[in-house]
Amino acid sequence: MKRFAVALVLMPGAAMACALPPSVILTLPTGHYILAAALTVVLTALLGALTERLPPLSAHLLHEGPDFWPDLAGWTLGFVVMAVLLGIGFRGADDPLHNLLTLVFWTGVWIALPFASMMFGDLWRPFNPWMAPVRVMRIALGWRGKLGLARLGHWPAVLGMMGFSWFQIVSLAPDDPGVLARLMLGYWLAIFVLAVAEGEDWLEQGEFLTLFFALIGRIAPFWRERSQGRVRWMAGWPGAQVMRMAPLTVSQMAFVVVTLGSLSFEGLSETFWWMGLVGENPLEFTGRSAVLGVNTIGLILSWVVTAGALWLGLRLSRALGRGGFAAGPVMLSFLAIAAGYHVAHFFVTLITTGQYTLWALNDPLFRGDALLGLPPFYISFGFLSDPGFMQAVYAVQFAAIVGAHLLAVILTLKLAGRGLRLAGHLPMTALMVLYTIFGLWLMSTARGA
Repeated sequence: MKRFAVALVLMPGAAMACALPPSVILTLPTGHYILAAALTVVLTALLGALTERLPPLSAHLLHEGPDFWPDLAGWTLGFVVMAVLLGIGFRGADDPLHNLLTLVFWTGVWIALPFASMMFGDLWRPFNPWMAPVRVMRIALGWRGKLGLARLGHWPAVLGMMGFSWFQIVSLAPDDPGVLARLMLGYWLAIFVLAVAEGEDWLEQGEFLTLFFALIGRIAPFWRERSQGRVRWMAGWPGAQVMRMAPLTVSQMAFVVVTLGSLSFEGLSETFWWMGLVGENPLEFTGRSAVLGVNTIGLILSWVVTAGALWLGLRLSRALGRGGFAAGPVMLSFLAIAAGYHVAHFFVTLITTGQYTLWALNDPLFRGDALLGLPPFYISFGFLSDPGFMQAVYAVQFAAIVGAHLLAVILTLKLAGRGLRLAGHLPMTALMVLYTIFGLWLMSTARGA
């Protein structure tokens, strides 16, 4: 009887465990990694500032030819897929691990697609689920006007990212299929009405996913450029596209700040340190409802602290460097950090919950089908207890964060301006080092639910 009771407690169902996202307690020795990373960032910044010998970050043409990509077909496909997923969300299983909507959105759209966009450019725009309906509706209505929403800049997207971050990190049931479906439908309708009124081009300013993918896609080493029926396939060092971008506007900078702050708090909110701070036992977590208020405050503070640290770093660098360090150009370098943190924070979720997603795509109706041609397979998280595998996982996270900060340092040195005093680089270098240490600490410290 005693053995039965122990087994019952350890069963995932009985424990009400959820793998969206999984939590991992990492016990590997990582202090030397963090120290080495900090020293690497410092030396890169100082040597780059002293010698001004930096990678050219130039772009190279791989191929140019006719553009055969049917925009309307891709956008229609994106809309149809979204509609089908919404239907599954409303009518499908209540279990988030057996519902394609939650699996495809959280693992596919929010994790796998950004990862791919960081390699091959913006992969959201070719399948944007608003484009086709907006264009068709404007043609049907004979409406070619605008309401002037463009004057708001990217602030609607900033508010969208804020709301989405709160829903993902703080809200009670972000992985509940019904809740997610209702939220997605309401949001899609709101953006659809605004885009019909203003025009489909407004989506790049007002819709947070469209802006998010457009920005992180600029880190990609491979991308395509389309113009007048021609397509050019390009390659270059990560950040080559960033060097060709216009300086960020205030609202775009706010979007980057919210993205960085949200990623930071997403990791911080799961740490034993944070749970102890708010009075929660991480080994006996009482639920998201118990920390709803304090996590909301924490998320807002993360945005404020991120904005304050960036403003102070830029202000001090400009003063000590006697010029340069304009916020618009320099903030472009933080796109690299946003991309790197996204990879580091969600890599474990990709290799765990991604198994459920692959399984569901192979057998969407859970009746033994094999639409992807995959044989039956077991979903396992056992590799998370293997020290060798976890060292490899941490190596990926380490490379993502350190690589992102090194690229950000190089971009900052290039975008800050030439002929500046060495002292001007010290505040931003210190900020990069602290951010590197913080990011790697988040990946290695004990984490709870």
